[in-house]
Order: sequence, then C-alpha cells, then structure tokens
Amino acid sequence: MLSRETSESALQGVVIPRAEHCISREDISDNALKVMYRLNNAGFEAYLVGGCVRDLMLGHKPKDFDVVTNATPEQIKGLFRNCRLIGRRFRLAHIVFGREIIEVATFRGHHSDESSNSKQDEQGQLVRDNVFGTIEEDAERRDFTFNAMYYEVANFTVTDFANGVNAIKRMEVDLIGDPDVRYREDPVRMLRAVRFAAKLGMSITPRTAKPIFTHGHLLSNIPPARLFEETMKLFLSGQGLSTFRLLNQYKLLDPLFPALANVLHTKDSREVQLLEIVLKNTDDRINSGQRVTPAFLYATLLWYPVEEHAMKLQAEAGLNNHDAFNIAMGDILHRQTQRIMIPKRFSTVIRDIWMLQQRLPRRFGRRAFQLLSHPKFRAGYDFLLARGQVEGGQILELADWWTQFQHADAGKQKKLLNQLRQKEGAAPRKRRRPRKPKPENHAE
Repeated sequence: MLSRETSESALQGVVIPRAEHCISREDISDNALKVMYRLNNAGFEAYLVGGCVRDLMLGHKPKDFDVVTNATPEQIKGLFRNCRLIGRRFRLAHIVFGREIIEVATFRGHHSDESSNSKQDEQGQLVRDNVFGTIEEDAERRDFTFNAMYYEVANFTVTDFANGVNAIKRMEVDLIGDPDVRYREDPVRMLRAVRFAAKLGMSITPRTAKPIFTHGHLLSNIPPARLFEETMKLFLSGQGLSTFRLLNQYKLLDPLFPALANVLHTKDSREVQLLEIVLKNTDDRINSGQRVTPAFLYATLLWYPVEEHAMKLQAEAGLNNHDAFNIAMGDILHRQTQRIMIPKRFSTVIRDIWMLQQRLPRRFGRRAFQLLSHPKFRAGYDFLLARGQVEGGQILELADWWTQFQHADAGKQKKLLNQLRQKEGAAPRKRRRPRKPKPENHAE
C-alpha cells in the first residue's frame, strides 16, 4: 500500500508546453472542455487525465474523456445540475450531457492506518478508497506510466509525472510503483495490462509482467459483476483475439473460466480453435461497425463444458439427452456466474443458442420452416457454422445444408427436404385419411 511513509520518492511532474505536444482543443469533447472551464472559473484545478490523454498523445481518438480536480465530489455536484455521484469504492461525479458522460474524480491521496476513508482486505486489495490528496499523490495512485499524464486547458500544457511520454515512444506498458503491491491493491490491473498491450500494440515490461503469473488467483476476489464489465472490455473492443492469446499466455483465463482451465493451454484443442474463430469474426464485425452480443462469446466459451457435462449426466444418471442437456446448461451457467456474473438478458440468449444446436439437426416436415422463423435462428446458425469449421464431419454437413436452405426459394427448399428424407431413410409422410362424416341425427 502506498503511504506518505513508504513513498520515499514522490513523482515529479515534467511540464510539456503546447509547442512540444500534439494535443489540440479541437480533438477534445466540447462537454469535457465545458466541465474544465466551469471548474476553473469556480477556483478549482481541472485536468484531462488517463486514457484520453494517452490516446491523444498517440494520435488516436478517445472514446471518452475523464477529468480530475481538487474539488470534492460534493463541490462538483454543487456546480453542475446535471451531476450524479456514484461509487462506493471510490466516489466519482458523472456529468451527464445527453448520451455523453464526463467522469470527474477528485485527486486521490495516500492512505494512512488511521484513515476511515480507506480499507484493505487480507490480500491487500483496496475495498474502499475515498482518500483525497494532491495532483502529485494522484499521479502516484495511477496504474500505468502512460496514464499519469495531465492536460490542463488553462495553459494547454501536459504534465508528465511518470515518464509516460517515453513509455509511449518505447511502446511499453509499465506499472507505477511496486507491481506486487499494485496488483494486490487491485488485481484487475493485471487484466488492464494485457488489454492495453493488445489494444495499443505494446509490450508489457518484464517487471510488470512477471508477478502476473503468481497473482492471477487474486482475480477470484473481484466481484463477479465487475469482472463481467472487464471481460466486455477485453473481448468486445475490436482486439479480442490478440487479447485472448495474451490472457492465455499469462494464464489469466484460468481464474476467469475455471471450466476451461485444463484445455486452454493445449493449442490444438477444439475449445481454443472455436474461440479463436469466433473472436476473429467478432473483431471483424466490431471493426466494421456491426453489432455483437456478449451472449455469443459466452455461448462459445462454455459450449464444450456443457456438452461434456451432459454426456456425463447421461452416462452416470441414466438421463435422456434432452433432460441431461437442460440440467448441464443450468449447472455450467450457475458455476460460471459464481466467477463472472452473466446478466439474465444474455444468459437467456446463451440458452437459446445452445438449444438450437440440439434442434437444428431435426429438419423434417415443418420443423425446418419453424426453425427459420425462430428469433435466434441466425445466432444459432452462426454458432453451428463455427462449430463446423472446428469439428467437420456431420456438423459441417449440417451447417452447409442450412446455408443452402435459408437462401433457397420455395421449390429448392422442397427439393432439399426431399433429398434429406431419401438420404436419411425417413419414411414418407402418410396422407391423412379423410374424416368420416358424422351420421345425421334424425331423432325427432
């Protein structure tokens, strides 16, 4: 834990004048500028900080803008009618401008044993962090060196407290402070290190990377809801495949997805092959502006554990396929949500995708047309297609059949069904015998 006593060498800021950096107000959100100007006019300091400054220095367009100030959350709320205060672990102000939210934080300070505003658990993880301080202390509390750069709109300067500019030049992800302590304070920093390396095409410095192998288990202490949000950032930001490979390299997938721990490190395993196919397709969709759902990713991650558990239930409990599969779906989802919370709006879709894998092989009669009208047919079909690429054989043939059937006209569809009936040896449908007319009642 960083404290005034243990922080022997405080970070010293290097001021970079406007002429020596590439950040322009034209690249900054108008709403972020409004927030900083109003704070300045009220007598407070205000800076852009973190990922938005890093991205601007890299020449990228930030997705959002974070502001830091010496005003307290209550003082911020007093200046903005469109402000709401959030957070227990660290109190934040959200300034709402329609769909855009500018997050404003108060400078974080060091902890002391006497402070009631900060608290750590037995593993050293911060569970409450409402200690306010100076900009220098705030910089020390930042996670990575390139996130400790502060842009001040009042004079257009960038203050670099941890050689963030050099880290960007070297394309390195490097923690501020002792990595062992910083990972214990917040184990999610390990996931962030991997995410930034994949997202920015950087390498993780050896001193930052080494403790990850021994501290990965600390992720089990993170609330499941927070881990769901983190996995969204990891896999649904357009670099999911490279992120997956790095997470696997540092063995960080094991504590996130215990059901896959024994197979993820086998490169040719069907689990890894399926995940890589789906993640590549997901990246392509995201980078071309198409929508994706986390349900498809989680359906992929947990499919083979469900399949294996269902087979085990059939063998050991004597259940039929339908009952075993339903129980397996519930069991695997329940176990996973103990580690990563999956909201019901996604778990319902996951179940639909899985159930369609059971239904898509049954295509006779009207079933094929009923399946085509299923609201999740496309997701189920796409999943089957990915499975076919990995498993080949009957699964690939089935996926090819559905590819033809859904794009065929009525005549071609009828022909495909007839060919299927002949191939599978199914008995032709019997014509219904006409009902006998009811005898007339002549009773008077």
